[in-house]
Amino acid sequence: MANLLPSHTRALARPSRSITARWRCWALMLLLAVALPSYAVAPKQAAVASAHYLATEAGHEILAEGGNAFDAAVAVAAALAVVEPSSSGLGGGAFFLIHRADDGFQTMIDARETAPSKAHRDMYLDANGEVNRDLAVNGPLAAGIPGSPAGIVYLAEKYGRLPLAKSLAPAIRLARRGFPVDEKYHALLSYRKDVMLRWPAASQIFLHDGEVPAVGDTIVNEDMAGTLELLVRDGHDGFYRSNFSKRMAESVRSAGGIWRAEDLAAYQVKEREPVIIDYHDHQLVTAPPPSSGGIALAEILNILEPYPLQKMDRVQRVHLTVEAMRRAYRDRGIYLGDPDFVEVPQRLLTSSDYAAGLRAGIKLDRATPSEMLAGFNDSPKGTDTTHFSLIDRDGNMVAATMTVNLPYGSAYMIPGTGFLLNNEMDDFSAKPGAPNAFGLLGYSANAIEPGKRMLSSMSPTFVLGEERVAVLGTPGGSRIITMVLLGILDFLDGNGPQSWVDLPRYHHQYMPDSISAESNAFNEAEIQALQALGHEVKVRDRTWGNMHGVMWNRNDGSVSAGSDRRWASGRAIVR
Repeated sequence: MANLLPSHTRALARPSRSITARWRCWALMLLLAVALPSYAVAPKQAAVASAHYLATEAGHEILAEGGNAFDAAVAVAAALAVVEPSSSGLGGGAFFLIHRADDGFQTMIDARETAPSKAHRDMYLDANGEVNRDLAVNGPLAAGIPGSPAGIVYLAEKYGRLPLAKSLAPAIRLARRGFPVDEKYHALLSYRKDVMLRWPAASQIFLHDGEVPAVGDTIVNEDMAGTLELLVRDGHDGFYRSNFSKRMAESVRSAGGIWRAEDLAAYQVKEREPVIIDYHDHQLVTAPPPSSGGIALAEILNILEPYPLQKMDRVQRVHLTVEAMRRAYRDRGIYLGDPDFVEVPQRLLTSSDYAAGLRAGIKLDRATPSEMLAGFNDSPKGTDTTHFSLIDRDGNMVAATMTVNLPYGSAYMIPGTGFLLNNEMDDFSAKPGAPNAFGLLGYSANAIEPGKRMLSSMSPTFVLGEERVAVLGTPGGSRIITMVLLGILDFLDGNGPQSWVDLPRYHHQYMPDSISAESNAFNEAEIQALQALGHEVKVRDRTWGNMHGVMWNRNDGSVSAGSDRRWASGRAIVR
């Protein structure tokens, strides 16, 4: 029975100057030395997988010009901001998980948005105390202070080796020369067209005479090119501490928002220690708070570790995975938030002992109703996003997830900037127990406070093994964590990147109490068997997510990549 006992799981807390923290740092470096031994064969090629073929090409262009993975990540992020405005942009936020090959150093660059200084807990409640959904997701009041521009500049200056003028050149060229409308652009803009028509600056660039442009039409964005050139010329301060930032704040306020120039001037990128998870002879490196992804993945995998999943039939494996998902999402809503504002019980939530207690409540032959889990009635007081994965010939790695929250964010554009503002304020808990746009419940840990970073599901992840290394992540709002989980499990089953990203998906997030599944996730017999166990299964008529991953085989140095075929615009290139 010893092989069924959970192995020790590590999850790093916030940095500390204590002796304990210094020993933890040395222990981490030792672990990484074991996970990535020096005798591994270096990658023979570089791989970039992103949501748009033009962004993937931008990354390879920079690598060919002598840039490292971090320079390439800057190029890909900026290019996606131009050609995929539905999913990310300079008006949004990002997490960049990075691995530096020469010394094994790993960190997460937190460029998440922050709440303006005039934000308050009840800012979206109407006279009856109910959440006004229109104010929470549409227009400038829905926008947090953007972090992506700061993150791009920080990544380039601290970890890249090329000047910003070089790394941002492909994006500036795309904005100025134009890019073709693809099916994703057309479909998601059709969904948000009526909101965008409220704001002339946005509709003038992204619509053609008030209509959604046809697939193949060209979009030119001179204003975006100008903003990117501002970053090249003046860096962080050009965006956040200048006449440009003052004009942005004035424009937002005149349109009904609450930004102040001081909010922009105060914005800072933060580096955070990743969550580290040991699972079946592999080490996972993933996103810490204000992402909920790392802790949720740790909790789910700790619960699952004693079970021989690979030997189980499909229904039993899905049942146990869903039960673990259910419990992790419950804890997500109650305990997680910005670690600079709330005390996140990270050590507890990621401990094997805590997982054992949760596991004890799981029945092998029966689903647990979510309302029966402790804390449901007595709790303590992002769908558009994009992801890219890349690895260079030196073994440097980046997993980056960026967002503006819903498709095309708030649909509001500050005139003259060329980018849309996010609607990430909806990722806060506007009212305890009230669901956000993705149906996620939240409580006081994620309540709105000035300067606070809203909780995210973005989960950029590395999986480090003796023979293979994976870099993966995905957009998908509340489903991000479960998509990354299924991708990780597929990698551990021995499959490659195209399998991870194409895998049919299912999801459970505690509330609503049902399994959501893509149409090809289960056959009819499996659905009936899950229902017999007490699960409600809702098969969706649409797909979700847009995962991109790369893999390095450390035995022979080969590199492979996969791009989600749910959207035709994505591209994975090994070169």
